[in-house]
Amino acid sequence: MNIICATLNAKYIHTNLAIRYLKAYAEPEFTIQLAEYTIKDPAMNIVTDLYRKKPDIIGFSCYIWNIEETIKVVKMLKKIDPTITIVVGGPEVSYDVREWLETVPEFDFIVIGEGEETFKQFLAQMNGERDFNQVHGLAFRQEERIVINPQRNKIRLAEMPSPFRFPEDIPHLSKRITYIETSRGCPFSCQFCLSSIEVGVRYFDKEKVKEDIRYLMKHGARTIKFVDRTFNISRSYAMDMFQFLIEEHVPGTVFQFEITADIMRPEVIEFLNQHAPPGLFRFEIGVQSTNDEVNKLVMRKQNFAKLTRTVTMVKEGGKIAQHLDLIAGLPEEDYTSFRNTFNDVFALRPEELQLGFLKMLRGTGLRLRAAEYGYVFMDHAPYEVLQNHVLSFAEIIRIKQVEDVLEKYWNAHRMDETIEYLVTHTFSTPFDFFQEFGTYWDEQGWGRIGHQLEDLFRRLHQFLQEKACEDLSVVEALMKYDYLRNQKHKPRKPWWEEKTDKERRAALYRSLLEQPSILGEAFMSLHLDEKDLFKHTIMELVSIDIGHYLETKEIHYTPTVMIAYFDPIKLQTMIFSAPLSLFSSTLKK
Repeated sequence: MNIICATLNAKYIHTNLAIRYLKAYAEPEFTIQLAEYTIKDPAMNIVTDLYRKKPDIIGFSCYIWNIEETIKVVKMLKKIDPTITIVVGGPEVSYDVREWLETVPEFDFIVIGEGEETFKQFLAQMNGERDFNQVHGLAFRQEERIVINPQRNKIRLAEMPSPFRFPEDIPHLSKRITYIETSRGCPFSCQFCLSSIEVGVRYFDKEKVKEDIRYLMKHGARTIKFVDRTFNISRSYAMDMFQFLIEEHVPGTVFQFEITADIMRPEVIEFLNQHAPPGLFRFEIGVQSTNDEVNKLVMRKQNFAKLTRTVTMVKEGGKIAQHLDLIAGLPEEDYTSFRNTFNDVFALRPEELQLGFLKMLRGTGLRLRAAEYGYVFMDHAPYEVLQNHVLSFAEIIRIKQVEDVLEKYWNAHRMDETIEYLVTHTFSTPFDFFQEFGTYWDEQGWGRIGHQLEDLFRRLHQFLQEKACEDLSVVEALMKYDYLRNQKHKPRKPWWEEKTDKERRAALYRSLLEQPSILGEAFMSLHLDEKDLFKHTIMELVSIDIGHYLETKEIHYTPTVMIAYFDPIKLQTMIFSAPLSLFSSTLKK
């Protein structure tokens, strides 16, 4: 039998752990070929590639992000060659199994839940007596009748073979994200999450996991993401793994974890702050809502005060980047409540804040109780909420406007000083800034066209001009600073219109050549001659003492010369500034 396990990833840099477990578990009795594509690949290209492999059996790993494209591929394959056996598995098809078999006749078999042992037994039956009634966790059609066999007992994870020892994966390890799991299951019961359905947490063999990590690092893996639902549920287990990774990591490797912040003990964070190299770890923290009543309705236990303590301690340690998640559309969380949630979480200033929208996943408690809260949601994956009885579709559209500019202007960190000033001084709350700007962005139609970096600055500037921002000169100074400091090379044409005439600029440069000490010792140490100064720097006059502001966050309205030096060797940018009066006194001599 020619067997293929395939999937459509969301992006090329992603890899699929499930099909690798299927392959590892089926060996050596069965040889499986892996085939990974993306949801952006044309269906015809995927079908062509799979057809050329001459498969007898194709197993597809299915999720909300790929099910629609997977169905297109399966339907085309079946039209071309009806003899190919199609098996599907994964979280998207493990629930409403009868409905899937009724609505997609091209699905020959569905593997329900944990699939390694079920898939291997299925292959054994395909190669033997074909008595599929003996395979627990398998659903199929028998004549005109749909058969759904009982689910099997959970696999003993400690005995699972490694999914990482395939030679064909080695060339790609440095270019893609490697996913790894040390446990399955979740101790919590959040009703919007599939993990709430499985009771208890089971662990893989810890020493085998460590050996896998050593192997991955040895062969070039750079980003390793743990998919455990709550990595730190066991403090001793998490501490042991953290210490192992700190002691044995290969420089340049990054490890990402999903953690539950309010159960993380301060001594664990103190240990990481003291011993973890900067950039080695990255935490993803699901906050979802800070409204206690909303959390109760979805059976979510969360102590926001303790969560705040954890996030703050980690941030102050300066070693670990944090990604915090929110969900709009939870039961009884109206627009005002969500605004409060956003502001509560933004106050923590996470490196990334992801604003997501509730998805009514098959099999979850919240989907089963959807009518109770007046939910209207998409019929097809990803089953995103359209409205409920406290949040209208119009309000969801408004929150999506926030999401758009939040991603571009906060998470991308293109203008941190500017945004910090705007959300602190110019607008009532951070949410209000992102909402007003997001609405303006949408009204201008900018979401439908592309943008360069300079466009992002121009568009924010246009919005603030039309809003008649009172402190626009301050914001302009910070925008220029942010733009220049994030460049590696001297930009050909900055986003703003030059206002300083050439003669004055030349005079200021002459003054600087005569007395470089105006910009301090660091500038003097560069020993720039006239050629370097004109070739590798940009000079701009701003209305505030930018150096004083960056140091103290105090505004001094002092005309100031700001100079950016773009180091052509190190590809680094240094910003220097001094009050214009210092230059003027030199010019008068």
